[in-house]
Amino acid sequence: MSVLVVIPARYASTRYPGKPLAALRGASGVSRSLIERSWHAASAVQGVDRVVVATDDDRIRQAAEGFGAEVVMTSTNCANGTERCAEAHQALGGGFDIVVNLQGDAPLTPHWFVEGLVAGLRNAPEAGIATPVLRCDGAALNSLLADRKAGRVGGTTAVFAVDHRALYFSKEVVPFTSKPYAETDQTPVFHHVGVYAYRPDALAAYPTWPAGPLEQLEGLEQLRFMEHGESVLCVEVEARGRAFWELNNPEDVPKIEGMMAQMGLE
Repeated sequence: MSVLVVIPARYASTRYPGKPLAALRGASGVSRSLIERSWHAASAVQGVDRVVVATDDDRIRQAAEGFGAEVVMTSTNCANGTERCAEAHQALGGGFDIVVNLQGDAPLTPHWFVEGLVAGLRNAPEAGIATPVLRCDGAALNSLLADRKAGRVGGTTAVFAVDHRALYFSKEVVPFTSKPYAETDQTPVFHHVGVYAYRPDALAAYPTWPAGPLEQLEGLEQLRFMEHGESVLCVEVEARGRAFWELNNPEDVPKIEGMMAQMGLE
């Protein structure tokens, strides 16, 4: 099955304008933009036929072409990354069996997350979309809770059925847990990793559906699939000792830089 990876990137983020061009220092002290680090993460994935950056902003296009990325220009009308991926796939002439949305705010995404995601969708012909989930240890859960306590919108959590069909995604920490967890404890909370794999039919249908109330309340694009009756497959992935966090707020920059330094990531 042919696989296209699209990295959607927009400049006009409400919480963090210009986020794709934010500089992140690696372990050696070298700074690279968020979009470049996300492109390197996508390029490390095995079994991918093509990687493109999809944007509507010339500043991002110039930066991406500067480090060697292929860029697809999309319209300013895209409401989210999924709509931008659908437009990019169409602009490229379609024809890919699986389209992966590796959002441009997740530079720490290990290649095995995406490889496992693609394999999960391949093995579930009934699913039109799949997304990874990572079980939180106590440290990750405490970071999520600290963000919410401080009034910050941090990572997203997911709950799913025994068949791994998603039941809900939220920017609140779900499910509720009443007990404290030590940093190395395993918890019942799953961090949603902001990557998606779509079958072309499901991806093409998405922009034709209106955004539902849950998508609008949570600001989570994947809820549109669920609100229109499309099953979302949650694929559990393993950290293998790697720390993971998305860049959601300016306060996340030192956190991610610290993780890269700890893991020796350049």
